[in-house]
Order: sequence, then C-alpha cells, then structure tokens
Amino acid sequence: MPTFKILFAAFMCLAGPVLAQDADLGRAHYQTHCATCHGLEGMGNGPMAGALIQKPVNLTELTIQNGGKFPLERVVKRIDGRDPLVSHGSPMPVYGDYFEGVLDVPIKTPTGRVVQTSQPVVDLVAYLLDIQRIE
Repeated sequence: MPTFKILFAAFMCLAGPVLAQDADLGRAHYQTHCATCHGLEGMGNGPMAGALIQKPVNLTELTIQNGGKFPLERVVKRIDGRDPLVSHGSPMPVYGDYFEGVLDVPIKTPTGRVVQTSQPVVDLVAYLLDIQRIE
C-alpha cells in the first residue's frame, strides 16, 4: 500500500465518525454518477467527455497533480457542489442534489482540518483514494 494511503488512513482513523466510509459504496456511486464523464477507470475519458466544454480531469492523478497529497477538501467541495465547476453549461456535478444531502458527516483532512459533508461524498472519496496513482 502506498505511503500516502497509509498516512491518510491513519488521519482518517483519528476523525472518529469517518470510519463509516465505504469504498465499495463509493465505487457504486462513481459508476452511477461519475463514470459517464470521467470514464470507468477515472481517467477523464468517459463517453460524454467530448461533449464537455472543460475536459474531465483524470481522477486517478489527483494526488500526483497536487504534489503527492490528495486534495481532500477541494475534492469534497467539488463533489458536493460548494466549489462549482461549469463544464457543460451547468455545474459539476450534474448529480449534485444526490451528493449535497445533509452536510453532517465530518471528514478530517491530513492537516487536521475538519470538513462537513454528506455520507455519499465520504464513500465516493474513499473510492477515489483507492484509485490514486502515485507515479
């Protein structure tokens, strides 16, 4: 297991309620809500990618593109809609209502900052962590 995943897992254990994260549920959320644009493998090459004004990012390289640190807070806020991105004439995610939910689940960033979000976002982030490439 890559070192950043081990460190992140240790930070997550300190967060208490975040232990309820489920990467398998996150994978199901991803396949239902994200793969159309980001592709089945998360590489930004989904069937709708060509129709978007802004090409979907390669989700497997979020850690690489952020200097070796998974950008947890930015990812959470992008998914739950607090950091909107217009990629096809409407905000990303197009399934924002599903992920917005009640922001009642705390998730701790590696710096110790706590971010409130919904359980589907916590699960989706767990899956995104699983698919990160380190080089």
